[in-house]
Amino acid sequence: MARIQKLTVKGYKSIAELDNFELRPLNVLIGANGAGKSNFIGLFRFLASVVGDNFPVDVQKWGGPEALLHYGSKVTPQMELEIQFSATEGVTGAYENGYRLTLDATQDNRLIFSREEPTVRELAYSFPNAYPLGAGHDSARIRLDKDSPSATVSRYVLEKLRTWRQYHFHDTGDMAAVKRIHAVNDNLRLKPDAANLAAYLRKLKTTPFFERSYDRIVETIRRAAPFFGDFVFRDEASEFIELEWTERGRPDTPWKAHVLSDGTLRFICLTTLLLQPKSLLPDTVLIDEPELGLHPFAINMLADMLQEVAESKQVIVSTQSVELLNAFNPEDVIVVQREQDASVFKRLDAKELADWLADDYSLGELWKRNILGGRPT
Repeated sequence: MARIQKLTVKGYKSIAELDNFELRPLNVLIGANGAGKSNFIGLFRFLASVVGDNFPVDVQKWGGPEALLHYGSKVTPQMELEIQFSATEGVTGAYENGYRLTLDATQDNRLIFSREEPTVRELAYSFPNAYPLGAGHDSARIRLDKDSPSATVSRYVLEKLRTWRQYHFHDTGDMAAVKRIHAVNDNLRLKPDAANLAAYLRKLKTTPFFERSYDRIVETIRRAAPFFGDFVFRDEASEFIELEWTERGRPDTPWKAHVLSDGTLRFICLTTLLLQPKSLLPDTVLIDEPELGLHPFAINMLADMLQEVAESKQVIVSTQSVELLNAFNPEDVIVVQREQDASVFKRLDAKELADWLADDYSLGELWKRNILGGRPT
């Protein structure tokens, strides 16, 4: 599994400068509202769009350069981004792939590339080889890099960035996508808002080698919601499906998603995401405040699932929950604060907190006491 090893960000939204910041398999962001946690997670969606087919359109949808650059183009005329992946064994030895780019604001409210370079470094050498792909374009040329010396690196980077999804299951209202009827064949991957949850669960239940993952999902949901029986998948041929379920002990009466509480429905979405077969998960899983509306017992179960996923994938999650924070180790936690009108990121050091932790203080208690930082100032 190739994870994100280091990240450099300069000039993206509230992130004025973040240089060679190291990421671990599990990364838990805490901080006050407006500190920049969501901007950090949203950066990965932005990078996925950069190498997508509709980047110029997405820039306009997000408000143009004035909304994406740190305090607008007059303060920050360009942003710089660089991502380095962990080492991979190749034919000639171990190497690290990467991607760096610089985006400039234009007078007609666009972002154009003034630099775009896939990079590769053999671990036997100190400096990476960079492959410039030109300047002045508004759509990533890495997508078209097929026959050049950098084509292998470009394919690697594209494969990783295109799988990134920022999952958010906050919307559980009457018109929420997860409650709507959708196509039964819309099941390639779980969508970021779980709009295809029923079709995806049906795929897990009916696909050989995925049934165990489906059973674990149902068993875990029952632990948090003891009344839950199973999901309902009708036998009749149909092009469409919606989320249906039964209560335990009453298998003959189906219920629809709108009967579930908001917290239960969010927990079902999270459990499906985190307990699906590892082969279907992206290498990097991004979730913004997953604890919203969950019971403390369900939050503890969520923490266990996040830690399990981090054994084989990379997890980046933001939280405001003291209960969720208590489940992690200090080195998993990144404190986000606003200093001089910019987001600052600091990973906790277990040695610095050793005396507090030895006195049986939890991380959540230290956060509430403002020992860790990340509180409103």
